[in-house]
Amino acid sequence: MLRALSIAALLATTAPALAQSPAGNSAPQPVPFTDTIPKPRDTAYPGTMTVHVDATNVQQGIFRVKQSIPVAKSGHMVLLYPKWIPGKHGPRGEIEKLAGLQISANGQRLEWKRDPVDVFAFHVEVPRGAKALDVEFQFLSATKSDQGRIVMAPSMLNLQWYSLSLYPAGYYARRVPVVASATYPEGWTAASAIPAKAEGSTYTYDKVDYEVLVDSPVFAGRHFKEFNLGPRVDLNVFADSPEELDAKPEQIEKHRNLVTQAIKLFGAEHYDRYEFLFAISAEMGGIGVEHHRSSENGVGLGYFAKWDEGNTSRNLLAHEYAHSWVGKYRRGADQIIADFRQPMRNSMLWAYEGHDQFIGYVLGARAGLMTKEDTLEVLASYAALQDTRPGRKWRAMLDTTNDPIISARAPKGWLSYQRSEDYYVDGLITWMNVDAILREKSGGTKSIDDYDRAFYGMRDGDYGVLPFTIDDIVRTLNGIVPYDWRSLFDEQVNRPADHAPLQGFERNGYKLVYSDKANKATPKTSLDLMYSLGLSLGKSGIAQVMWDSPAFKAGIDLGDEILAVNGRGFDNDRLKAAVVAAKDSKEPIRLLLKSGDHYREVAIDYHGGLRYPHLEKIGEGEAGLDKLLAPK
Repeated sequence: MLRALSIAALLATTAPALAQSPAGNSAPQPVPFTDTIPKPRDTAYPGTMTVHVDATNVQQGIFRVKQSIPVAKSGHMVLLYPKWIPGKHGPRGEIEKLAGLQISANGQRLEWKRDPVDVFAFHVEVPRGAKALDVEFQFLSATKSDQGRIVMAPSMLNLQWYSLSLYPAGYYARRVPVVASATYPEGWTAASAIPAKAEGSTYTYDKVDYEVLVDSPVFAGRHFKEFNLGPRVDLNVFADSPEELDAKPEQIEKHRNLVTQAIKLFGAEHYDRYEFLFAISAEMGGIGVEHHRSSENGVGLGYFAKWDEGNTSRNLLAHEYAHSWVGKYRRGADQIIADFRQPMRNSMLWAYEGHDQFIGYVLGARAGLMTKEDTLEVLASYAALQDTRPGRKWRAMLDTTNDPIISARAPKGWLSYQRSEDYYVDGLITWMNVDAILREKSGGTKSIDDYDRAFYGMRDGDYGVLPFTIDDIVRTLNGIVPYDWRSLFDEQVNRPADHAPLQGFERNGYKLVYSDKANKATPKTSLDLMYSLGLSLGKSGIAQVMWDSPAFKAGIDLGDEILAVNGRGFDNDRLKAAVVAAKDSKEPIRLLLKSGDHYREVAIDYHGGLRYPHLEKIGEGEAGLDKLLAPK
């Protein structure tokens, strides 16, 4: 009772004050911010950095880093951790895995402060008389896949220098010299594009600039075999077990064919030596990333051992190798950055990744890494994917070049409508159009081969960067076959559309068709019903639901688990059988779904049967696409 009276009295005394509150909300002004991180300058850094990495703790995935960074004067200095990573096309530096940072000079530990805006930058005051900063930290690599890609495994590792070094702000990365070294587990072999001298388990790499270091990762492992593919090219294979290294001579010969076909296509080579870094592993995470003089490639088990099963991952090496020309040597001008803090702009990725996606499959077929039939099946799956993509009605291919920055390949609930990095496959389709037009307008005397040699085949051995814009592409194409190329690219790259521009396939002698025969490019662990019910299933259940498809209209999403089909327990074969049966029935397909602890039954009113995409030849004789995929 007393408490109630006290509260009443309090309210009585505060009510007038509340009534007199000023009108409107508080309106503060933002605190000003001054960027004190030096802008990069194209001048030589005064001294050579050293970086040493202890990469022996493969059990816990811990890299231990020690650096020495020369300094020319005392005062304020900023050290940067690489943020914008070439080949990733976005701010993908794993700063969250950097731990234990200590900076010292003359044996005295220095205080550092992280920049309040750019968390990849560290400010430090260099004391008088100091000649160098000594830096130590650990990179705590992922130990489970939910933390990121596994780069350290019991039998191999992938050392990426951008994760294992800091560099001084204020200089172009190519003007900062560095000598790197690394200690690997005893008995392991390491491979990289940078030559090295090995003493025991420690490799000391030749002095290079920091840009080249970041572009030159390392694979190391217990089980290793090297295959020479040409005068300047090696295939360095690492595996979980010796058995996975057992490659037949005819298999390696197809990889030699890849090098031969690429050089025939492009002419010049943009490396002094090229090192394929190739992992066959169930333990280290898969990867496909391009570099000037090497590439990081990782596939699952069975690459050589299950060769006859027609593994579509065999396109990976062709794709990444072609990038030495397409994307590394010639790169969109707005992707050129002075250091790894400067943001990339990706407007030309349709001509970087898109053209490489196209030419990678061409080279793979010409080399025999994939059969012509398998290549046509992949191309059919791509054509259908983009032709039925609802998201292309509102989102142009050009806008998808922002996706590495927007989403960094994070899972999406409605991929077909949101779109993703569609510039890969949509770009492939555009370049198929280019090849077809070149052939048609020249009476069959010109093709994409002429463009690739003209655009990429200069300055043999140059592994710098020659930037390009849309003007360079149009100028080169007009030098081969005059045509309104700019309008073609404007329509196909810059504008939304209801369907994919599949005219290039038809001009090259093939058309997209659907049948009840499964497409061979579909993984055996998947059930692809995207072009019938509008959903696909993987190992863990529903993988995709196509926007506005029959499954979508029935209310299905990725959070659902299928428990039963037409009153019987679910499995992939039973769902396929239900699709077949519904073709001759008026009854819908009934699914029992579970979402969390909720159950519901849905009815999918679909009666079109199984539909899988294929490319069907138009007419007789050798068509343009046949010529495109044939070895040269």
